[in-house]
Amino acid sequence: MKFITDLHLHGKYARATSKDLTLPMLEKYGRIKGVDILGTGDFQHPQWNRHLKESLTEIDGTGIYQTFGGQKFVLQSEISLVFTQAGKGRRVHLVILAPSLEVVDHIQEALLARGRIDYDGRPIFGMSCADFVDMMQRISPDIEVIPAHAWTPWFGVFGSKSGFDSLKDCFLDQTKHVHAIETGLSSDPPMNWRLSQLDGINLISSSDSHSYWPWRMGRESTIFELKQPTYAAILKAIRTGEGLAGTIETDPGYGIYHFDGHRDCGISYSPEESKRRKGICEKCGKPVTVGVAARVEELADRPEGFKPKHAKKHTDLIPLSELISGVLGVGLATKKTWTVYHALIKKFGTEFAVLLDATQEQLKEVVDASLADVILKNRHQQIQVKPGYDGVYGIPIIGDRALRIEQDESCPQESPKKTQKGLDEY
Repeated sequence: MKFITDLHLHGKYARATSKDLTLPMLEKYGRIKGVDILGTGDFQHPQWNRHLKESLTEIDGTGIYQTFGGQKFVLQSEISLVFTQAGKGRRVHLVILAPSLEVVDHIQEALLARGRIDYDGRPIFGMSCADFVDMMQRISPDIEVIPAHAWTPWFGVFGSKSGFDSLKDCFLDQTKHVHAIETGLSSDPPMNWRLSQLDGINLISSSDSHSYWPWRMGRESTIFELKQPTYAAILKAIRTGEGLAGTIETDPGYGIYHFDGHRDCGISYSPEESKRRKGICEKCGKPVTVGVAARVEELADRPEGFKPKHAKKHTDLIPLSELISGVLGVGLATKKTWTVYHALIKKFGTEFAVLLDATQEQLKEVVDASLADVILKNRHQQIQVKPGYDGVYGIPIIGDRALRIEQDESCPQESPKKTQKGLDEY
């Protein structure tokens, strides 16, 4: 059986999240989206941990937890590490998966010995990635640590601002315990296939959502093909690729760090143009933020278009709400958008059923031909995207018309200064 999963989320105690972001809301919109298994988010935070223990029960010792309504969850969190290694300041975010609430209790205890865990759902610690993985392995060999949004400039393991050139450079002798990376919004599998160093690393995709809205949660997902959903089976798939069927991604150009650029100046460059300009913004004369496309180009040792023999399937999709919003020319959370969205969900059951399976004839029974056509174009990757840069989302283009995509101001990018300030304070 195939299971769509989103294994990187946050709860209401994380920075820049809604106070209504609870398990019931994740369950409600997870079902609407069509995500079978969600990450719990932030399991080490004391109040969120209490919420998890009050709301979830384990399914027959499987390591999969469920709400009273039946939505399935995997215990998951994210940690921010700020440290110095090889003479350079590093900032790396890591996703953690845990097999049980008992193991989570031991993780809490270990983290408390290093600092505070009550001020943010994604706390900051001054330790290296290698030390952190070693600490997790000492707690349980069934804990999985995955580099989050691996290419993000400031907080990705390969990030242009504070990352590394290889996983081995980052994780040192603990690299053997790193089996997968998150592609992130601004990269997709073909970009990662260009690095031979990642041949033994599995690629997963997750939303890193700070809200429960269906245009955020599940926008990137991982598909597992398993006899039954258990933590052990998911862990094996992540570690070996057996049972890992593929990923649902957004077009990498949609991501907020795909191209080089300056948000304040409204300037963006392709890797070629940025190289020609020596990475300098034509407007302010300062260095641009180097995006994912350029960073991949820098580290790649294979040509564009290379595909490994055992590559997993991936599908690029723009969220349904954004398609409706763009075609109608109204906001994402407006009544007009919701009316059309819910009509489609009523007909097809879930958003993924609309995006992946509904035929054009079936769609026309609910919406007009223009939107039906856009949904089909989306499925077949026929929507061009003006690439995002320096914290600005990419803009999908249909014909000569740009879809109106709202920026997610509820989830601003954390600045390096704020991160260091948080480390100093906590």
